[in-house]
Amino acid sequence: MSRARGGAARTLRVPGRHGYAAEFSPYLPGRLACAASQHYGIAGCGTLLIVDQNESGLRLFRSFDWNDGLFDVTWSENNEHVLVTCSGDGSLQLWDTAKAAGPLQVYKEHTQEVYSVDWSQTRGEQLVVSGSWDQTVKLWDPTVGKSLCTFTGHESVIYSTIWSPHIPGCFASASGDQTLRIWDVKTTGVRIVIPAHQAEILSCDWCKYDENLLVTGAVDCSLRVWDIRNVRQPVFELLGHTYAIRRVKFSPFHASVLASCSYDFTVRFWNFSKPAPLLETVEHHTEFTCGLDLSLQSPTQVADCSWDETIKIYDPACLTVPA
Repeated sequence: MSRARGGAARTLRVPGRHGYAAEFSPYLPGRLACAASQHYGIAGCGTLLIVDQNESGLRLFRSFDWNDGLFDVTWSENNEHVLVTCSGDGSLQLWDTAKAAGPLQVYKEHTQEVYSVDWSQTRGEQLVVSGSWDQTVKLWDPTVGKSLCTFTGHESVIYSTIWSPHIPGCFASASGDQTLRIWDVKTTGVRIVIPAHQAEILSCDWCKYDENLLVTGAVDCSLRVWDIRNVRQPVFELLGHTYAIRRVKFSPFHASVLASCSYDFTVRFWNFSKPAPLLETVEHHTEFTCGLDLSLQSPTQVADCSWDETIKIYDPACLTVPA
């Protein structure tokens, strides 16, 4: 049962599909994209699910199948109908929700699974970054059929690649090599290497209010907040999860609030400016919880997805009262 007192979660059951990523539309209130896979992503195909919500609950607006598992999804920042997914066959797919057909374009250069994809958020550039188990990051212009450049340096699989919301041409990556790296597109090189954990790092995200802050989530069950001006040690460490942290997201509405989901089946909400930073633990999944997002339109709304074949949208109690 969920401990969230802010109202019952609206749930969409997706039989035979195990959720890997959930992302709210930056345009349409209540629209959510979910990247999912058959057989826990180990074999079989993948499905991109476009979900809408209304007073009666969640409704599947459209779904798109791909011939390999889908592991991440990102919305276009210049077209409300367009998204990009990435998959186990090393490819990225560009989709249009206004069309029921297959992908508009497929970008196939990575040689192993692509686990992360993100569309740039700063004005003046429309770029996509992808991270792969082939240990490379690739930069894409969605209007161009091949990658613009490839970033090398990580010494293990890459799990997470996220654009800075503040600094043009800057993105972060997190890897199984236990490092968080900050990259600059203009120099096509790494700016900062942070040995952030003594374990694989599965997720990272940028603070929406301070261009120097990032958070990492790792297999060691810890979240660490970093200031890239002084990376000798984390600014904060947040402990409470009991298995690997799969995804972490900063709040779009509160500078020091973030959320994390884990292989311990929980979603946890934190405020690292408080002496007791753990705000709430939500326990409404029965399997690994892999996808997580906080709404850009509603200060209280959260979406997640899990290997228990459900997608949930809810308002945790800790976000419905002042943080």
